[in-house]
Amino acid sequence: MKKINLILTIVVLTVILFSTSGYAQTVTIGSQVWTSKNLDVATYRNGDVIPQVQDPNDWGKLTTGAWCYYDNGASNGTKYGKLYNWYAVNDPRGLAPNGYHIPTDAEWTQLSDYLGGESEAGTKMKSTSGWAENGNGTNSSGFSGLPGGYRDDAGAFDNVGANVNWWGSAEFGTSNAWLRSLYYSSGDVGRDDLNKPYGFSVRCLRD
Repeated sequence: MKKINLILTIVVLTVILFSTSGYAQTVTIGSQVWTSKNLDVATYRNGDVIPQVQDPNDWGKLTTGAWCYYDNGASNGTKYGKLYNWYAVNDPRGLAPNGYHIPTDAEWTQLSDYLGGESEAGTKMKSTSGWAENGNGTNSSGFSGLPGGYRDDAGAFDNVGANVNWWGSAEFGTSNAWLRSLYYSSGDVGRDDLNKPYGFSVRCLRD
């Protein structure tokens, strides 16, 4: 009986851990298993704290990992998750939890290809509500992309309700890294590279 109770305790604690870390929900798309919510953690995989940086001047000078809420509002974090600079994405301590990783550029392409290509996948990835000017998607993929906006490399916030950007793990040169974007005005998935200090959302992919 004690052994059974111990097993049940471990299971309950595991569920709580995953729920509070935002990893209780996943979606299988083709052969990939994605988290269906944006990342919302404040520590690296090893337990080290990721600094929350609110001041725009400080944000623009960063060369190490940091996170913020859109417009520094905790309610935005509840809805959209945290925004991370690419230095947090690339930190060797690991931003994704055990069993997950930040998707490579090729893995993002695999997702959009499976959903019909960049010109069609965005509609299938966007949530069915929350997008500006009725720019909602069908969410037929289950990806549930919400328009969480971004923070630029000068520390300014923009585009909540209209746009979402997710970092990938791949660099583009020394100062930029690859990302994927969805827009209220289009069904496309955008592929671009921007400066590493930008604050974008993060999704994780199961190993």
